[in-house]
Amino acid sequence: MKIQSVKGTRDFYPPLMAVRNFIMDGWKAVSRRNGFEEYDGPIFEYLQMYQVKSGDEIVEQLFHLTDRGGRELAIRPEITPTLARMVNEQINALPRPVKWFSMPRLCRAERPQKGRLREFFQWNLDIIGISDCRADAEVIFATINYLRSVGFKPADIAAKISSRKMLAALLLALGVQPDRLTALYTILDKKAKIPSEAFAELLAVQITDPAVLQKIQALMSVESLDGIGSIVPMTPDAQSALDELKTLFELLAAMGIGDYCRFDIAIVRGLAYYTGMVFEVHDLCGDLRAVCGGGRYDNLLRDFGGPAVSAVGMGMGDCVLEILLREKDLLPEPFATRCLDYFIVPLDPAHEQTAVQIAARLRLAGRSADFSYKTSGLAKQLKFATASNARFCVILGDEFARDGRLVIKDLTSGQQTTPTADEFWASIESA
Repeated sequence: MKIQSVKGTRDFYPPLMAVRNFIMDGWKAVSRRNGFEEYDGPIFEYLQMYQVKSGDEIVEQLFHLTDRGGRELAIRPEITPTLARMVNEQINALPRPVKWFSMPRLCRAERPQKGRLREFFQWNLDIIGISDCRADAEVIFATINYLRSVGFKPADIAAKISSRKMLAALLLALGVQPDRLTALYTILDKKAKIPSEAFAELLAVQITDPAVLQKIQALMSVESLDGIGSIVPMTPDAQSALDELKTLFELLAAMGIGDYCRFDIAIVRGLAYYTGMVFEVHDLCGDLRAVCGGGRYDNLLRDFGGPAVSAVGMGMGDCVLEILLREKDLLPEPFATRCLDYFIVPLDPAHEQTAVQIAARLRLAGRSADFSYKTSGLAKQLKFATASNARFCVILGDEFARDGRLVIKDLTSGQQTTPTADEFWASIESA
């Protein structure tokens, strides 16, 4: 019986593994460059933890199971709840701010489609313990820092930024009841994802007052922060949130990434736990879903039984990112799936064991080395060495049989030297 991979998962053959490493190595390098520390957690948690964060409806969106002890568990669909649990467990011991990053493998029970799989990797950045909007700016900056480092220009992508705090204050000023905000956010979050007629119909179901409906539609079409006041009277809470957002844009400009950032009030983020700034990075030329998203979530630790501590974070999945990198021709392929310092070439079957010994000694000395399992002609073995991206070949040929000399061939320059074995090992030990 032929068994296939599960739909919505990927097999990482060496060339695809090289792409994955390219992405994740970049995530890690940028995280550390921006002062974040790496963490991770278990691949499964108690199901209740995700229900606390996202409600009972989350159960249908993840892979869950009951273990032998009758405990309901779930394979992690995200890592933010794990982060909240871990920080809460050591809240008094952790120095502030907590600046952590992670690159977990996640699973969601979704219908596979372009840019959305059931299994994927996600880059997470979080800053906990800082309410200042400089933390918001740092998360956005680190995100753009990575995307810029792999070649994306301001004409390719944009960080679209808004404020859930400001939107809430504006909606309340228009007469929307507080208990209706969460349902309304879910609809407003769909504005850019569905036809305008469908959006208007969904909105009309929630907002039955024609005057208020008209104001909200006008508000969701505003293109600048300065245009908000002409639509909705600015309450003190709304003005405070607006000023905070203006400060954020000033910071982003001062950090040198202002040309990647723009205000977009339609960025709402459907999850209920966001409390302040929210943002998404979008491809400006195609129809892909957001490359990443995040925002401020000041109540999440409290919701998990801890104290009320300020927090801001971001998550970027590898699926949409890889598609966009390919579309923009930003993957430096072909990737080398193997890179060696030395490839050992025995030209006589009598030297095969010596080739193994040399390779083993090089490896013990911290060098990468390999050899052919079949003795063949020099040209064929040099071709194999080149395909293995070896820097040097150690050739065991006539010189070795005659007087114990090795032929060291530099595969980049083509130059050759013929040291004795002792000279060769002395050069390795002194390097």
